[in-house]
Amino acid sequence: MSISRMACFGLRKEWICKKVDHEMKRREILGYFIGLALFVILIPLIMWRVSGDIQAGAAQIILCISLAIIGIGLSIWTIIYMKRVGKGNPMDAFNHEVASRTSNLMTDGPYRICRNPMLLGVFVYYIGLLIYLRSMKAVVVFVLFFAVMMVQVSSEEKRLEQDFGEEYREYKERTKKLIPFIW
Repeated sequence: MSISRMACFGLRKEWICKKVDHEMKRREILGYFIGLALFVILIPLIMWRVSGDIQAGAAQIILCISLAIIGIGLSIWTIIYMKRVGKGNPMDAFNHEVASRTSNLMTDGPYRICRNPMLLGVFVYYIGLLIYLRSMKAVVVFVLFFAVMMVQVSSEEKRLEQDFGEEYREYKERTKKLIPFIW
């Protein structure tokens, strides 16, 4: 093979790699957009819409905003940690990979708090909303969402056991699923 053909092959291979990287970036951005739309906007909007007339005092508003900041902050920290340490993305729903899955098991950072810190952050945010909304209908939306997410967590934990084996089982033994120190 001549040097020029080797260079062309190298360039073509590089182009293919760049095209794959571009596709993964697009899927990654799509995953973040879906997560933002669903968890930060759509579910809270549904909770608000079913709540009817809202009469919140200053303490409720302050508590809601505080819990929203803490919850969303924990979720963002988890996403950043997952990208940097786990070398992957959070968008893997019901065993359907939207963006590249993590290639490293994460047990430090937010994953010391619980095995699902991003979801914990979302739930803290929603609890703040429930305090603000004071609506049984919003609680029903939260409970339904919680049930769906627990099915997702179970599916994800099976995949993590397959991917990381004994290392994940040991982590699972020493770290609570969702609520630190409790469950």
